[in-house]
Amino acid sequence: MNEVEVVVAHSERVTLRVGDVFLKVDVDEPQVDIEVEMMGLAQVPTPQILWRRPPVLALAAVPGATLGRLGEPSTASPGQWAAAGAAVRRMHEGPLPEWSGRAGRSVDAWTAELAYECEWLVTHDVLPADLVTRNREVAEAALRPWTPKFTHGDLQIAHVFLDGEEVTGIIDWSEAGRGDPLYDLATLALGQEDRFADLVAGYGAEADLDVIRGWWSLRSLVGVRWLIEHGFDPFTPGGEVDVLRARM
Repeated sequence: MNEVEVVVAHSERVTLRVGDVFLKVDVDEPQVDIEVEMMGLAQVPTPQILWRRPPVLALAAVPGATLGRLGEPSTASPGQWAAAGAAVRRMHEGPLPEWSGRAGRSVDAWTAELAYECEWLVTHDVLPADLVTRNREVAEAALRPWTPKFTHGDLQIAHVFLDGEEVTGIIDWSEAGRGDPLYDLATLALGQEDRFADLVAGYGAEADLDVIRGWWSLRSLVGVRWLIEHGFDPFTPGGEVDVLRARM
């Protein structure tokens, strides 16, 4: 392969693919230190670290195919969703890291961010006020005490790879740390509500659906501005805005 593929590019970091090697460029060296540490602690398969020369981290490609893509119906089987759930449970039962990732921010911090983003969305006429108000009400269910677990923090559907019903790797650990385990489950099932039962069956523990829906609304509300400002489109079919509309 003689081409460089830009996988993700925004002001915080850039990920490039050259053949079977992924190059993550991140000038926040302490953040990369944390990512490497979290990959070492995780009780699930992670990408092999080939080398590291700040600000570049080189990772080997993970075999298999992703569980799906945000905005598209997942074609993965119920068994594959269950396998993903079982892997997430193993991760959550792993040793607690010292670092508190995004999913482990305090309820007060989440509440303050939610209030700010909701005001911004309405003030800048990005979303209708009734849509924001309804989802802010739904989001309240996620703002409660939780027992911290080892969480991935950005467990998008495209970050989980499988070969058959075996999870071969989970990628992108930049937000990992201690946090709310239901945040991970909600992120993985974002836009895939019909697959949530299969995910939880593999996870092997109850998950409060009101809290999951709360995280769907909260994550989407606080994510819209960031996506717009970093060149992404939250109005893409099946994306964050559609998740918010589903609660109406």
